[in-house]
Amino acid sequence: MALSQDVPFVSPEEYLAVERLAELKHEYIDGVVVAMGGGSRNHSRIKVNLTALVHAQTAARGCEAFDSDLRVRVDSSRYTYPDLVVVCGESRFADPESDTLLNPTGIFEVLSPATEAYDRGEKWARYRQMPSLQQYVLVSQDQPLVEVFTRAGEVWLFGDARGLDAVLELEAIGVRLALGDVYSRVGFGEGEGDAVGR
Repeated sequence: MALSQDVPFVSPEEYLAVERLAELKHEYIDGVVVAMGGGSRNHSRIKVNLTALVHAQTAARGCEAFDSDLRVRVDSSRYTYPDLVVVCGESRFADPESDTLLNPTGIFEVLSPATEAYDRGEKWARYRQMPSLQQYVLVSQDQPLVEVFTRAGEVWLFGDARGLDAVLELEAIGVRLALGDVYSRVGFGEGEGDAVGR
């Protein structure tokens, strides 16, 4: 992501002070505040489906799911709003405002043409440095495909599930994702007009 030399540097403290009063969400990337754009109908449906599925399964095992309204402090120079976050155990926050999470166990990002390279590249490079993170899940909105990176000691293992009949086990957060449910009412192709799934 190329940034103009004219972009002013903003400290994390300045960012948080303004962000807490803002009507729209912004990510903080190395001293630069970046407005977040809206998503497509598919993106929104997938987020709603995922949130419902993950919440229903994690609550019983002492984990909690948060939607994209909760900010995550990735490190001292990056704050993001993942599409879905799971915390197993007690949630830790950056300050008494309790609106900036420090210890995600699982992070889900629904891919879009505008953000896919970032979600797979620089954002993932930063996420995997977080000691608490155990699983990073990428969800396509163009086809029934869910990819997952799972921490195994010092390395990350890759897995995926393809097709509406596929099932993906996310053991670190105790979630079983049936892709037919993830993509319920999601249409593929031009106009997203013909929804598939249940």
